[in-house]
Amino acid sequence: MTATSELDDSFHVFDTTLRDGAQREGINLTVADKLAIARHLDEFGVGFIEGGWPGANPRDTEFFARAQQEIDFRHAQLVAFGSTRRAGAKASEDPQVKALLESGAPVITLVAKSHDRHVELALRTTLDENLAMIQDTVAYLCSQGRRVFVDCEHFFDGYRANPEYAKSVVRTASQAGADVVILCDTNGGMLPAQVQAVVATVLVDTGARLGIHAQDDTGCAVANTLAAVDAGATHVQCTANGYGERVGNANLFPVVAALELKYGKKVLPDGRLREMTRISHAIAEVVNLTPSTHQPYVGVSAFAHKAGLHASAIKVDPDLYQHIDPERVGNTMRMLVSDMAGRASIELKGKELGIDLGGDRELVGRVVERVKERELKGYTYEAADASFELLLRAEVEGKPLKYFDVESWRAIVEDRPDGTHANEATVKLFAKGERIVATAEGNGPVNALDRALRVALEKIYPQLAQLDLVDYKVRILEGVHGTQSTTRVLISTSDGSGEWSTVGVAENVIAASWQALEDAYTYGLLRAGVEPAE
Repeated sequence: MTATSELDDSFHVFDTTLRDGAQREGINLTVADKLAIARHLDEFGVGFIEGGWPGANPRDTEFFARAQQEIDFRHAQLVAFGSTRRAGAKASEDPQVKALLESGAPVITLVAKSHDRHVELALRTTLDENLAMIQDTVAYLCSQGRRVFVDCEHFFDGYRANPEYAKSVVRTASQAGADVVILCDTNGGMLPAQVQAVVATVLVDTGARLGIHAQDDTGCAVANTLAAVDAGATHVQCTANGYGERVGNANLFPVVAALELKYGKKVLPDGRLREMTRISHAIAEVVNLTPSTHQPYVGVSAFAHKAGLHASAIKVDPDLYQHIDPERVGNTMRMLVSDMAGRASIELKGKELGIDLGGDRELVGRVVERVKERELKGYTYEAADASFELLLRAEVEGKPLKYFDVESWRAIVEDRPDGTHANEATVKLFAKGERIVATAEGNGPVNALDRALRVALEKIYPQLAQLDLVDYKVRILEGVHGTQSTTRVLISTSDGSGEWSTVGVAENVIAASWQALEDAYTYGLLRAGVEPAE
């Protein structure tokens, strides 16, 4: 179904994640994936979703058929992508043009050559025939009731080589009925000042409504997109999280955030900008790529503060070190605790965790020194919030949070004659006045320890059955004495409703893993509301 947007048509946010973004190395979308992403993009409020090239492959053809039936678009219009007719043919008889119409998409984007050398070498036709191909295809699709956009491929390189011909492509498309003509930096080699100058000139010389499609090969795709807007472009083409061929495309999220928050343009329906972080992460999950932690606006580190000087200022006024309120884009401010932390960092982190330090300067000073002492040994608390909270609570309460006391543990790896290995762990501990001995096997010594700890504790603490170890990272730290080294282990654990990270540091990986496991189970019981042992 076609959406009816609450926004006017004066400015377009056009998403091409399902076509151009899907060309990123490592992304291979199923039809179900594309439908899921289309729903997320429509929920975010983009005006146009380019779904792919119907007729070019069965997957894209199926996507358009299913999208029309399965998605009730509230904000976006579905767009089919294709090329102009073949040289020497008629648009009305071209099978590829026919497939665009059969897709049922109300909007069609045509890619057209605007670089003279590409016309002659890639299309193997004349410059005049290329213009005829554009004119015929655009006019025919418009006559069939479709709204048409034209992507001028390699426009900026073509403009540099032959500006008059590049502009003639824009004029032809516009005069044939194209609503918007998009200038594409296909090779991604432009810089913002160059883009701004070219767009401004083409706008004056052709009178066409212009859009921008920027690749990120110089790291300037977002800046180039905004430079085109400064020059008068009213249509921006982007991809979610900047996915795309080679190094990617202009990233939808910083472009939209800049337009809304910096330019004051209303390009999304009311309330949608606050969904941006969630939508970004949801799409990353669908494409099976870890969300970039340092992505502007939506990354988990986008509003994370580590330096003590920053924390001191933020305690007075968060705006002193933040360019926007993170809640406006659905993100949150985070305080990172490290050996760079000062009193303000600890106080703010305590507040974030719901622990009232009560202005106790001595307590805060003690925590600061404890963190610095531990990080000197190799611990890292900025990546292990759960371990830091346990440390903080221990200082506040004057004793560690305990649900069980460990008597001993051991892990054995047996090398068998047939080349296989057996991994077995034994844990001895006390919990609720009971001494427990448990043994378990696993697919490695750490897994065996994890299972043994579960066997020992789950009867007493059934809440632990909900815990899953979801990530495990090992880092060998710089050696201190000759060939000796220190190992740091980070473990991420989930209870189905949330995830937390714990850290362990020791001279061997098993001992470091045990520390991180012990913290993970302790924190899991704390989250579950279990009262600690006396």
